[in-house]
Amino acid sequence: MIGNRVQRQRFLRRRLKHTDYLSLLGNSGLSLCPKEERGMEKTDASSAAAAVADAKISSIFIYPVKSCRGISVPHAPLTPTGFRWDRQWLVVNQRGRAYTQRVEPKLALVEVNLPAEAFSEGWEPTKTSYLEIKAPGMDLLKISLCKPPKVSDGVSVWEWSGSALDEGDEASKWFTNYLGKPSRMVRFNAASETRPVDPVYAQGYSIMFSDMFPFMLASQGSLDELNKLLKEPVPMNRFRPNILVDGCEPFSEDLWTEIKISQFSFQGVRLCSRCKVPTINQETAIAGPEPNETLMKYRSDKVLRPDKKQQGKIYFGQNMVCKESLTEGKAKLVKVGDPIFVLQKVSTAAEAVA
Repeated sequence: MIGNRVQRQRFLRRRLKHTDYLSLLGNSGLSLCPKEERGMEKTDASSAAAAVADAKISSIFIYPVKSCRGISVPHAPLTPTGFRWDRQWLVVNQRGRAYTQRVEPKLALVEVNLPAEAFSEGWEPTKTSYLEIKAPGMDLLKISLCKPPKVSDGVSVWEWSGSALDEGDEASKWFTNYLGKPSRMVRFNAASETRPVDPVYAQGYSIMFSDMFPFMLASQGSLDELNKLLKEPVPMNRFRPNILVDGCEPFSEDLWTEIKISQFSFQGVRLCSRCKVPTINQETAIAGPEPNETLMKYRSDKVLRPDKKQQGKIYFGQNMVCKESLTEGKAKLVKVGDPIFVLQKVSTAAEAVA
């Protein structure tokens, strides 16, 4: 006699053809999975077991200074405003208004670096910890990661205005010389300021100097599909995602309304409409018509959402928020290689919020 369920399963595998084995399992109450796996939650979007990942994270990008180059990192800590260090700094004009690549494409050439340990959970800067900034024809600029003492009022980015921490005269002179116009560099003052996400899309969340939401996710499959339509392919840095995923169908991220990354729940709250920035070559700071011209033909609201209000927008990527980012706790790291499970999705891009 075969004395237990595991032995019975092994016996059946040896004696039966695979199709007969599956049929017999259905009638016997046995399972292909160990006992602890049989209790896994299934996705709301399909009947497949959640153990089968829908995609995985292939890259994570942090953009410490808004509109400057990003940093590719192996992991990133979650905070209530997104990944730690993301869009924490901003370059402003003499009136305190934000500079972005839309009006200052030279920002695309500004390289930014942080200590590798800055992306570890719980790390805190010391007096010798710096944000390093360099650009063509410019000396290295080092910004202390310790809190600057001076506060600048009247800082504004899009709909938000408030105070920010001023990084001092050396940083001001550096960006003034580089851009050729009066500039200052400021840091978001999280101790006194909040910048809420539009509650129509995600209530209770906030950001620093990001455009609208804490996270932007895009897939490699979507970029590959777009590049098939372009005469000259473009890299993903044109779209500046925080989370790049691979292993899913092109533009499937359009449909994701809830996903699980590791143990964290992310909600897709709005398709990412694109501005001029994807047309700017991030290696030369020179703008051209693509890829936006092609996106207008294949990824516009007219094409994806013909029955909705037309605003002449084009879409690439999905804006997201993370539930667990709002709660206290340790070990909140998202890592390259983390699997992604789609828990809920809509059927078409026309049903997605945009």
